[in-house]
Amino acid sequence: MIWKRSAVLRFYSVCGLLLQGKHISHSCVIRLHQAAASKSKVKGSQGQFPLTQNVTVVEGGTAILTCRVDQNDNTSLQWSNPAQQTLYFDDKKALRDNRIELVRASWHELSISVSDVSLSDEGQYTCSLFTMPVKTSKAYLTVLGVPEKPQISGFSSPVMEGDLMQLTCKTSGSKPAADIRWFKNDKEIKDVKYLKEEDANRKTFTVSSTLDFRVDRSDDGVAVICRVDHESLNATPQVAMQVLEIHYTPSVKIIPSTPFPQEGQALTLTCESKGKPLPEPVLWTKDGAELPDPDRMVVSGRELNILFLNKTDNGTYRCEATNTIGQSSAEYVLIVHDPNSLAGQNGPDHALIGGIVAVVVFVTLCSIFLLGRYLARHKGTYLTNEAKGAEDAPDADTAIINAEGSQVNAEEKKEYFI
Repeated sequence: MIWKRSAVLRFYSVCGLLLQGKHISHSCVIRLHQAAASKSKVKGSQGQFPLTQNVTVVEGGTAILTCRVDQNDNTSLQWSNPAQQTLYFDDKKALRDNRIELVRASWHELSISVSDVSLSDEGQYTCSLFTMPVKTSKAYLTVLGVPEKPQISGFSSPVMEGDLMQLTCKTSGSKPAADIRWFKNDKEIKDVKYLKEEDANRKTFTVSSTLDFRVDRSDDGVAVICRVDHESLNATPQVAMQVLEIHYTPSVKIIPSTPFPQEGQALTLTCESKGKPLPEPVLWTKDGAELPDPDRMVVSGRELNILFLNKTDNGTYRCEATNTIGQSSAEYVLIVHDPNSLAGQNGPDHALIGGIVAVVVFVTLCSIFLLGRYLARHKGTYLTNEAKGAEDAPDADTAIINAEGSQVNAEEKKEYFI
């Protein structure tokens, strides 16, 4: 059964609304439906189906509800809310709500907008196509609750080094429940507690997260950040920040102006002290007692200046720093050097050079000795072979003759080979 436009115009006239341009009452809409069912004719409604899509919108935003029909032979469309109240019937407004406006109305589409959406607007909306029977399509409107700006509690300044700190980050009004993440020095902290509670309206949630950690001096001035992530924030999370203030005992280090103090020169010892609160002033002592020569040993702030060093200045110098948290100290052993001995130390190392020369000479002599022995052994072997014929002679004359004979034979062999 198809509701023709002529029938719609006729029943608009019956309700007295077409020319007056007023809203359609709910009772009139019911009469229009009944009239359509009783007076329309069946005419090929196959393939006519309304198409809708679910919509998600942030609280306070604007939702667009669209209903389309690909094949429509002048059949009317209608939008109704979750309470089954008619919002628009074709291009006629049926509900007195200034937030609801017509976007587009044709035989193929009916689109309306709902501005300043609240959580109560959430639900299932229905688009109806007035064939016989009436065909419907549902669109669910989801309203996201925006979380409030988070707040960090639990910090009381100052905190002493070594104390256990507990910080809580809390945000309300999120739907669905928001996610809370903690960061310290831009590094995320994973080991935290998470709590989700439903608000009184039974629609939104209050979320809290607790961070526990033991502080040390490296945490002083560090920013701890609580970040709230939620799909309603469009990738721009809300953050709360707490800068830590940690009090700790001083740390002390003594830095000399020169590594080799010399007699007659000046020396400055700097007491580098760090602590919170800042230790001021520092206390200098020598060998556990007051400085023995105030005229030459002058304290200026954290510096100890010793003028015209001499051997009597040798000893252990101590710098002590104190603040309201505690006390710490450092020591420096002063040894005043003779300028001449330092000059020798700073010059070339003659002993080292002499040692190297001695080694070179020794290696050279050993090489010469070994070479001489090698040559001597080869020469002796040659003479023994030459006199080989005289080894078995009974007397000296025979030996000489044998030796000469050997020489003659050798010469003969030479002549023979030549």
